[in-house]
Amino acid sequence: MDLGRIATAMVTPFRDDGGIDFETAGKLIEHLLANGTDSIVVCGTTGESPTLSKEEKLELIRFTVEKVNKRVPVIAGTGSYDTKETIELTKKVEGLGVDGVMLVAPYYNKPNQRGLYAHFEAVAKETVLPIVLYNVPGRTSSNIEAATTIALSKIPNIQVVKEASGNLDQMAEILANTDDDFLVYSGDDALTLPLLAIGGRGVISVASHVVGKEMQAMIRAFEEGRHDVAAKIHQTLLPLFKQLFKSPNPVPIKYALGKVGFHIEKVRLPLVEMTDDEKRQFDRVWEQVKQKL
Repeated sequence: MDLGRIATAMVTPFRDDGGIDFETAGKLIEHLLANGTDSIVVCGTTGESPTLSKEEKLELIRFTVEKVNKRVPVIAGTGSYDTKETIELTKKVEGLGVDGVMLVAPYYNKPNQRGLYAHFEAVAKETVLPIVLYNVPGRTSSNIEAATTIALSKIPNIQVVKEASGNLDQMAEILANTDDDFLVYSGDDALTLPLLAIGGRGVISVASHVVGKEMQAMIRAFEEGRHDVAAKIHQTLLPLFKQLFKSPNPVPIKYALGKVGFHIEKVRLPLVEMTDDEKRQFDRVWEQVKQKL
Protein backbone atom coordinates (compact mmCIF):
# COMPACT_ATOMS: atom_id res chain seq x y z
CA MET A 1 0.00 0.00 0.00
CA ASP A 2 1.64 3.19 -1.22
CA LEU A 3 0.27 6.48 0.13
CA GLY A 4 2.40 8.58 -2.21
CA ARG A 5 4.86 11.09 -0.83
CA ILE A 6 2.38 13.17 1.19
CA ALA A 7 -0.62 11.81 3.05
CA THR A 8 -2.57 14.47 4.91
CA ALA A 9 -3.92 13.67 8.36
CA MET A 10 -7.14 15.64 7.84
CA VAL A 11 -8.67 17.84 10.52
CA THR A 12 -12.35 17.43 11.38
CA PRO A 13 -14.32 20.67 10.91
CA PHE A 14 -16.99 21.33 13.55
CA ARG A 15 -20.10 23.51 13.46
CA ASP A 16 -20.80 26.08 16.17
CA ASP A 17 -23.05 23.53 17.88
CA GLY A 18 -20.17 21.04 18.06
CA GLY A 19 -21.36 18.64 15.37
CA ILE A 20 -19.27 17.67 12.35
CA ASP A 21 -19.46 20.23 9.56
CA PHE A 22 -19.72 17.93 6.54
CA GLU A 23 -20.18 20.75 4.05
CA THR A 24 -16.84 22.27 5.03
CA ALA A 25 -15.25 18.80 5.21
CA GLY A 26 -16.17 18.28 1.57
CA LYS A 27 -14.61 21.59 0.57
CA LEU A 28 -11.51 20.80 2.61
CA ILE A 29 -11.08 17.46 0.84
CA GLU A 30 -11.17 19.24 -2.52
CA HIS A 31 -8.63 21.79 -1.26
CA LEU A 32 -6.27 19.03 -0.13
CA LEU A 33 -6.50 17.15 -3.40
CA ALA A 34 -5.72 20.33 -5.32
CA ASN A 35 -2.77 21.25 -3.13
CA GLY A 36 -0.32 18.39 -2.96
CA THR A 37 -2.08 15.62 -1.05
CA ASP A 38 -1.44 12.11 -2.41
CA SER A 39 -3.71 10.36 0.11
CA ILE A 40 -5.96 11.23 3.05
CA VAL A 41 -6.02 9.91 6.60
CA VAL A 42 -9.39 10.47 8.24
CA CYS A 43 -10.18 10.11 11.96
CA GLY A 44 -6.56 10.24 13.06
CA THR A 45 -5.22 12.23 15.98
CA THR A 46 -5.28 15.41 13.89
CA GLY A 47 -8.95 14.66 13.23
CA GLU A 48 -9.57 14.71 17.01
CA SER A 49 -10.45 11.03 16.95
CA PRO A 50 -10.46 10.64 20.76
CA THR A 51 -13.48 12.97 20.95
CA LEU A 52 -15.40 11.46 18.02
CA SER A 53 -18.03 8.86 18.81
CA LYS A 54 -17.96 5.55 16.96
CA GLU A 55 -21.03 6.67 15.00
CA GLU A 56 -19.38 9.96 14.05
CA LYS A 57 -16.24 8.16 12.91
CA LEU A 58 -18.19 5.82 10.67
CA GLU A 59 -20.22 8.69 9.22
CA LEU A 60 -17.11 10.79 8.54
CA ILE A 61 -15.19 7.88 7.03
CA ARG A 62 -18.13 7.01 4.77
CA PHE A 63 -18.46 10.64 3.71
CA THR A 64 -14.73 10.97 2.96
CA VAL A 65 -14.62 7.80 0.87
CA GLU A 66 -17.62 8.94 -1.17
CA LYS A 67 -16.26 12.47 -1.64
CA VAL A 68 -12.78 11.31 -2.66
CA ASN A 69 -14.36 8.79 -5.04
CA LYS A 70 -11.18 6.75 -5.55
CA ARG A 71 -9.08 9.72 -6.68
CA VAL A 72 -6.53 9.00 -3.95
CA PRO A 73 -6.23 6.36 -1.19
CA VAL A 74 -8.27 6.95 1.97
CA ILE A 75 -6.93 5.55 5.25
CA ALA A 76 -9.20 5.35 8.30
CA GLY A 77 -7.91 5.72 11.83
CA THR A 78 -9.45 2.83 13.78
CA GLY A 79 -6.92 2.30 16.56
CA SER A 80 -7.57 2.73 20.27
CA TYR A 81 -6.30 1.53 23.65
CA ASP A 82 -8.69 -1.46 23.50
CA THR A 83 -7.83 -4.33 21.13
CA LYS A 84 -11.40 -5.62 20.99
CA GLU A 85 -12.81 -2.17 20.19
CA THR A 86 -10.10 -1.64 17.56
CA ILE A 87 -11.02 -4.90 15.85
CA GLU A 88 -14.73 -4.05 15.92
CA LEU A 89 -14.26 -0.62 14.34
CA THR A 90 -11.77 -1.96 11.79
CA LYS A 91 -14.26 -4.61 10.70
CA LYS A 92 -16.98 -1.98 10.34
CA VAL A 93 -14.93 0.23 8.03
CA GLU A 94 -14.09 -2.69 5.74
CA GLY A 95 -17.46 -2.24 4.07
CA LEU A 96 -17.04 1.53 3.58
CA GLY A 97 -14.47 1.33 0.79
CA VAL A 98 -11.37 2.54 2.61
CA ASP A 99 -7.97 1.56 1.23
CA GLY A 100 -6.47 0.77 4.61
CA VAL A 101 -6.54 1.50 8.33
CA MET A 102 -4.13 3.30 10.63
CA LEU A 103 -3.65 1.77 14.08
CA VAL A 104 -2.14 3.92 16.79
CA ALA A 105 -0.18 2.19 19.53
CA PRO A 106 -2.56 1.59 22.46
CA TYR A 107 -2.38 4.61 24.71
CA TYR A 108 -2.77 5.07 28.46
CA ASN A 109 -2.40 1.38 29.40
CA LYS A 110 1.29 1.35 28.28
CA PRO A 111 1.76 -2.22 26.99
CA ASN A 112 5.27 -3.64 26.76
CA GLN A 113 6.75 -4.76 23.44
CA ARG A 114 5.15 -8.22 23.64
CA GLY A 115 1.81 -6.57 24.31
CA LEU A 116 2.22 -4.18 21.39
CA TYR A 117 3.07 -7.04 19.04
CA ALA A 118 0.14 -9.10 20.28
CA HIS A 119 -2.26 -6.16 19.87
CA PHE A 120 -1.33 -5.43 16.25
CA GLU A 121 -1.13 -9.12 15.38
CA ALA A 122 -4.63 -9.69 16.76
CA VAL A 123 -6.09 -6.85 14.69
CA ALA A 124 -4.23 -7.90 11.54
CA LYS A 125 -5.68 -11.41 11.80
CA GLU A 126 -9.21 -10.01 11.84
CA THR A 127 -9.07 -7.77 8.76
CA VAL A 128 -8.25 -8.03 5.08
CA LEU A 129 -7.33 -4.34 4.95
CA PRO A 130 -3.74 -3.09 4.68
CA ILE A 131 -2.50 -1.65 7.99
CA VAL A 132 -0.46 1.43 8.83
CA LEU A 133 1.18 1.21 12.25
CA TYR A 134 1.27 4.54 14.06
CA ASN A 135 4.08 5.06 16.53
CA VAL A 136 3.70 8.31 18.48
CA PRO A 137 5.31 7.92 21.92
CA GLY A 138 4.67 11.54 22.87
CA ARG A 139 0.94 10.81 22.91
CA THR A 140 0.80 7.11 23.82
CA SER A 141 3.62 6.83 26.41
CA SER A 142 4.92 3.72 24.66
CA ASN A 143 7.44 3.44 21.84
CA ILE A 144 7.06 0.68 19.26
CA GLU A 145 10.71 -0.28 19.18
CA ALA A 146 12.43 -1.00 15.87
CA ALA A 147 12.64 -4.74 16.58
CA THR A 148 8.88 -4.89 17.18
CA THR A 149 8.08 -2.99 13.99
CA ILE A 150 10.46 -5.22 12.04
CA ALA A 151 8.75 -8.34 13.41
CA LEU A 152 5.29 -6.91 12.66
CA SER A 153 6.34 -6.10 9.07
CA LYS A 154 6.44 -9.84 8.39
CA ILE A 155 2.64 -10.00 8.82
CA PRO A 156 1.42 -9.63 5.20
CA ASN A 157 -1.18 -6.90 5.68
CA ILE A 158 1.00 -4.75 7.96
CA GLN A 159 2.61 -2.70 5.21
CA VAL A 160 3.45 0.80 6.49
CA VAL A 161 4.60 2.53 9.65
CA LYS A 162 4.00 6.17 10.51
CA GLU A 163 7.00 6.97 12.70
CA ALA A 164 6.39 9.95 14.97
CA SER A 165 9.04 8.98 17.50
CA GLY A 166 11.37 11.67 16.16
CA ASN A 167 14.15 9.06 16.27
CA LEU A 168 15.93 8.85 12.91
CA ASP A 169 18.20 6.07 14.18
CA GLN A 170 15.13 3.98 14.93
CA MET A 171 13.70 4.71 11.48
CA ALA A 172 17.00 3.79 9.83
CA GLU A 173 17.07 0.49 11.71
CA ILE A 174 13.54 -0.30 10.48
CA LEU A 175 14.47 0.59 6.89
CA ALA A 176 17.60 -1.55 7.02
CA ASN A 177 15.81 -4.64 8.30
CA THR A 178 12.48 -4.74 6.46
CA ASP A 179 11.59 -5.65 2.89
CA ASP A 180 11.63 -2.89 0.30
CA ASP A 181 7.83 -2.96 0.04
CA PHE A 182 7.43 -2.08 3.73
CA LEU A 183 7.18 1.70 3.75
CA VAL A 184 8.30 4.13 6.45
CA TYR A 185 6.59 7.53 6.68
CA SER A 186 7.49 10.37 8.99
CA GLY A 187 4.83 11.48 11.42
CA ASP A 188 6.68 14.77 11.90
CA ASP A 189 6.67 17.35 9.10
CA ALA A 190 10.11 18.60 10.13
CA LEU A 191 11.64 15.15 9.52
CA THR A 192 10.26 14.71 6.00
CA LEU A 193 13.47 15.58 4.20
CA PRO A 194 15.84 13.84 6.68
CA LEU A 195 13.75 10.65 6.41
CA LEU A 196 13.80 10.77 2.60
CA ALA A 197 17.58 11.02 2.80
CA ILE A 198 17.83 7.68 4.64
CA GLY A 199 15.33 5.85 2.44
CA GLY A 200 11.90 6.71 3.84
CA ARG A 201 8.89 7.08 1.59
CA GLY A 202 7.34 10.37 2.71
CA VAL A 203 5.25 12.01 5.41
CA ILE A 204 1.83 11.71 6.96
CA SER A 205 1.49 15.41 7.34
CA VAL A 206 -0.29 18.16 9.23
CA ALA A 207 1.39 21.11 7.50
CA SER A 208 0.24 19.92 4.06
CA HIS A 209 -3.17 21.42 4.87
CA VAL A 210 -1.60 24.82 4.12
CA VAL A 211 1.79 24.21 2.40
CA GLY A 212 1.20 20.97 0.53
CA LYS A 213 2.46 22.30 -2.81
CA GLU A 214 5.61 23.68 -1.20
CA MET A 215 6.30 20.34 0.50
CA GLN A 216 5.82 18.52 -2.80
CA ALA A 217 8.28 20.95 -4.40
CA MET A 218 10.80 20.08 -1.69
CA ILE A 219 10.34 16.36 -2.24
CA ARG A 220 10.53 16.73 -6.03
CA ALA A 221 13.76 18.72 -5.74
CA PHE A 222 15.25 15.99 -3.54
CA GLU A 223 14.19 13.24 -5.97
CA GLU A 224 15.71 15.14 -8.88
CA GLY A 225 19.04 15.53 -7.10
CA ARG A 226 18.64 19.25 -6.47
CA HIS A 227 19.49 18.76 -2.82
CA ASP A 228 20.44 22.38 -2.23
CA VAL A 229 16.97 23.48 -3.37
CA ALA A 230 15.28 20.84 -1.20
CA ALA A 231 17.34 21.94 1.79
CA LYS A 232 16.44 25.58 1.22
CA ILE A 233 12.70 24.81 1.13
CA HIS A 234 13.06 22.69 4.27
CA GLN A 235 14.86 25.51 6.05
CA THR A 236 12.18 27.99 5.00
CA LEU A 237 9.31 25.78 6.14
CA LEU A 238 10.90 24.67 9.42
CA PRO A 239 9.70 27.64 11.54
CA LEU A 240 6.15 26.99 10.35
CA PHE A 241 6.44 23.28 11.14
CA LYS A 242 7.55 24.20 14.66
CA GLN A 243 4.79 26.77 15.08
CA LEU A 244 2.14 24.21 14.13
CA PHE A 245 3.01 22.23 17.25
CA LYS A 246 3.46 25.09 19.74
CA SER A 247 -0.05 24.30 20.98
CA PRO A 248 -1.59 20.82 21.01
CA ASN A 249 -2.30 19.50 17.52
CA PRO A 250 -4.68 20.22 15.74
CA VAL A 251 -5.30 23.59 17.39
CA PRO A 252 -2.67 25.54 15.39
CA ILE A 253 -3.41 23.94 12.02
CA LYS A 254 -7.11 24.70 12.43
CA TYR A 255 -6.17 28.33 12.99
CA ALA A 256 -3.70 28.24 10.07
CA LEU A 257 -6.42 27.00 7.73
CA GLY A 258 -8.00 30.43 8.09
CA LYS A 259 -5.07 31.72 6.01
CA VAL A 260 -6.31 29.67 3.06
CA GLY A 261 -10.02 30.34 3.45
CA PHE A 262 -11.19 27.76 6.00
CA HIS A 263 -12.40 29.35 9.24
CA ILE A 264 -12.70 26.22 11.35
CA GLU A 265 -10.90 27.04 14.58
CA LYS A 266 -13.44 25.26 16.76
CA VAL A 267 -12.03 22.23 18.63
CA ARG A 268 -13.62 19.90 21.12
CA LEU A 269 -12.75 19.95 24.80
CA PRO A 270 -10.36 19.19 26.40
CA LEU A 271 -8.63 21.10 23.58
CA VAL A 272 -9.07 24.87 23.53
CA GLU A 273 -8.44 27.48 20.84
CA MET A 274 -5.27 29.55 20.71
CA THR A 275 -5.03 32.77 22.69
CA ASP A 276 -4.72 36.14 20.93
CA ASP A 277 -1.01 36.26 21.80
CA GLU A 278 -0.47 32.78 20.35
CA LYS A 279 -2.30 33.81 17.18
CA ARG A 280 -0.15 36.93 16.81
CA GLN A 281 3.00 34.85 17.19
CA PHE A 282 1.73 32.41 14.57
CA ASP A 283 0.83 35.27 12.21
CA ARG A 284 4.38 36.65 12.42
CA VAL A 285 5.91 33.31 11.51
CA TRP A 286 3.35 32.73 8.76
CA GLU A 287 4.14 36.06 7.10
CA GLN A 288 7.90 35.49 7.35
CA VAL A 289 7.63 32.05 5.78
CA LYS A 290 5.30 33.14 3.00
CA GLN A 291 7.64 36.02 2.08
CA LYS A 292 10.53 33.59 1.61
CA LEU A 293 8.64 31.02 -0.46
